[in-house]
Amino acid sequence: MAVGWTPATLLLVFILTFLWPSDGTMYLSGKKLRSRLQRDRRNVRPNIILILTDDQDIELGSMQAMNKTRRIMMQAGTHFSNAFATTPMCCPSRSSILTGKYVHNHHTYTNNENCSSPSWQAHHEPHTFAVHLNNSGYRTAFFGKYLNEYNGSYVPPGWKEWVALVKNSRFYNYTLCRNGILEKHGTEYPKDYLTDVITNDSIHYFRVSKRMYPHRPVMMVLSHAAPHGPEDAAPQYSNAFPNASQHITPSYNHAPNPDKHWIMRYTGPMKPVHMQFTNMLQRRRLQTLLSVDDSVEKVYNMLVETGELDNTYIIYMSDHGYHIGQFGLVKGKSMPYEFDIRIPFYLRGPNVEAGAINPHVVLNIDLAPTLLDMAGIDIPLDMDGKSILKLLDTEKPVNRFHFHKKGKVWRDSFLVESGKPLHKLADGEEVEQNTLPKYKRVRELCQRAEYQTPCEQHGQKWQCVEDSTGMPRLYKCKGMAGLYAPRALGLMASIGAQVYGAPSTSINCDCEPAVPLKKNKVLTKMTAQLKSKKSVPRNRRARSAPHDLDSDVYTLDLEKGYQALNLNNTRLMLGRKQAVYGENEEFSGMGPADTNFNSLTPPAALKVTYRCSILMNDTVRCDGGLYKSLQAWKDHKLHIEHEIETLQTKIKNLREVRGHLKQVRPKECECNQNMFLPPNRNLLKVKSGQIHSLKMASKDKKQWLMKDQKRRKKLRKFLKRLRNNDTCSMPGLTCFTHDNQHWHTAPFWTMGTFCACTSANNNTYWCLRTINDTHNFLFCEFATGFLEYFDLNTDPYQLMNAVSTLDRDAVNHMHQQLMKLRSCKGHKECNPETGGKERSLLYDYRPLQRRKRPKVKKASSKSTGQIWEGWVG
Repeated sequence: MAVGWTPATLLLVFILTFLWPSDGTMYLSGKKLRSRLQRDRRNVRPNIILILTDDQDIELGSMQAMNKTRRIMMQAGTHFSNAFATTPMCCPSRSSILTGKYVHNHHTYTNNENCSSPSWQAHHEPHTFAVHLNNSGYRTAFFGKYLNEYNGSYVPPGWKEWVALVKNSRFYNYTLCRNGILEKHGTEYPKDYLTDVITNDSIHYFRVSKRMYPHRPVMMVLSHAAPHGPEDAAPQYSNAFPNASQHITPSYNHAPNPDKHWIMRYTGPMKPVHMQFTNMLQRRRLQTLLSVDDSVEKVYNMLVETGELDNTYIIYMSDHGYHIGQFGLVKGKSMPYEFDIRIPFYLRGPNVEAGAINPHVVLNIDLAPTLLDMAGIDIPLDMDGKSILKLLDTEKPVNRFHFHKKGKVWRDSFLVESGKPLHKLADGEEVEQNTLPKYKRVRELCQRAEYQTPCEQHGQKWQCVEDSTGMPRLYKCKGMAGLYAPRALGLMASIGAQVYGAPSTSINCDCEPAVPLKKNKVLTKMTAQLKSKKSVPRNRRARSAPHDLDSDVYTLDLEKGYQALNLNNTRLMLGRKQAVYGENEEFSGMGPADTNFNSLTPPAALKVTYRCSILMNDTVRCDGGLYKSLQAWKDHKLHIEHEIETLQTKIKNLREVRGHLKQVRPKECECNQNMFLPPNRNLLKVKSGQIHSLKMASKDKKQWLMKDQKRRKKLRKFLKRLRNNDTCSMPGLTCFTHDNQHWHTAPFWTMGTFCACTSANNNTYWCLRTINDTHNFLFCEFATGFLEYFDLNTDPYQLMNAVSTLDRDAVNHMHQQLMKLRSCKGHKECNPETGGKERSLLYDYRPLQRRKRPKVKKASSKSTGQIWEGWVG
């Protein structure tokens, strides 16, 4: 029987069949869910892996030994052919990499100045790229060398995983700080070989992170020690590169260089032993890089296995370049030339063009902003570098709607700086400044408990004392316990009394005839009589005498000077100097009032210590016990050293008093002027003048103390070299000694000991490096005022200083541009983007063609101009 379907029934069946929400909605929601996951997967922030080497060059062919790295990084990535380090020194460059700032903004000037110092830890370390990445959700990890002076006592902020080398580069016998715990390593391979330890730890961390947190990006730094010294290669590579010669460039052993700065003029060509050493050094450096080459391949294979290769940026670079024999310099860095400032720089990852060579100028300060840009983080305005991601966009063909499309705008000039900066004093003279003001460093040191106790503690070397103004002062506990503490308290009290005490009565002007004129006449007469006496010969041939010789002796008192021990209170006339000592203080210790010298009888001996004396024949005599007992000899020698230290302290105090007297010397009296000034006004003027003189005296005292500390440091180094029979030194230069025991792994050095001087601590300079379509030059100003200019289009190896071929207006223009870069802050000031107008000014930088015999012309205002003060032609 047929059943009729009503319209209502048909509508119900249609709804149940096609629009029932269970199956249909589940399908649609599942499809949307899968598409959302795929979209999220595509938008997951990329992983970032930075592979950093130490002292690796690009000019001397080091990358030719790394076939695996070049295949991985170049075939699927981009090579930046104009990559530079703004400071060719380890710690300054690494600090720039971490902060994205020039050296003059993060204040790490050398490998010692502010390198991982308390100031660095407080002001710059909290703002590295690791802190920003960690705060945004990245799992950050660091493996390998950090900073040269890092002591392993803390974990820097921003790092989830921390495995850092303590102090400078080493391959064996080193210490790691593993998340705050010190870990010592020995000489076993491959367990202790640093390159393999860095590689294995980083790969393990990446795998564990992706297993535990699959959707969180990872940022790792693999900071290898290679090819830095001591250049210890892995055993399997100790026979590689037997004929390495890539370092022999046209500038190799190009010396002497009289047209370059003082270090290049000071050093001459290398000796044959130096040239053999450079060959061995190049070979060992390339051998260490083979292990880094293996490390890059292992990291690449790990990314392939985990499926993270397409979502990972890999950056390969060095902190700066290196030289081996260039310009006669045996080895080292820190020079402003191409071999020291050019670095390898490779990048591969998402949206990076494969197999490309990018000619834009890329700097080490660009790394930090680039990493933040990769992670999608806003770049701080105080970073001096710029993100290079905008350089990775491939040029699209211009269509009809892009007639006015502008090309990429990028820097073509940058700053190369090295050494301590200079700051101007009140009189305009420039001196080197420290990383922090002294009062800040003293305040930090005075927070320590060992400096807050008096100098009575055993082994205490320093004591903090507050002056009358509340400022902390640091004094050295020298000699006997508490020697400096009473002096410090007395000095602070005297300064406070002078500043805040009652006005001195010495301000009253006495216009009577000055008495010192008579004294000067007496002194002059006395000096003439002294010169008329026959003196003893100056040569002191012997310092020993028979200890049984009898004579009259004199004693030495620290307060009263030399005192005769005989009953006649005669004044002492000592040897050739005929120095007279007495009790009369009328002439401030310069000599006695009585000028009759005929009554003086020369003594037979001068008692210097209680057991030793100096006789009239310039020989030394001690009692018999010192010549027989070793213990007595040691005790007396210790006593003499203590007396010398005490006298040196007294001399130092007297010099400070003398310097103070020079500063507060009263002016000549003018009795006919200022007779009607109010007494209060005059008093205020005098008090302000006294305060100003005290400030000037304290300033001179600080400068004198700094010079004295440097002098003592040089003396200690000199004595150390004498004790070690080390004669390897040249004035002002940094030298090193190399012997057969220097390298402990094959290949070994067997040609004996030699000395080489390669650089200097005071090599301070600022350079302008420009590369564009028409110009390629380096212009340098040294702290001594010396100038250098090299046109690399015609002189690619910088063999000749061509500053004398420049027009004076061009030199002044480059100087002005360099001065702007020296004080720049932030990426807007530190990255001059040159357009057409600016580039037209660079036309003047081209060197003028010199004739063989130029004619002498009259100076005109157009051809000559004023070069800045301090320029040395």
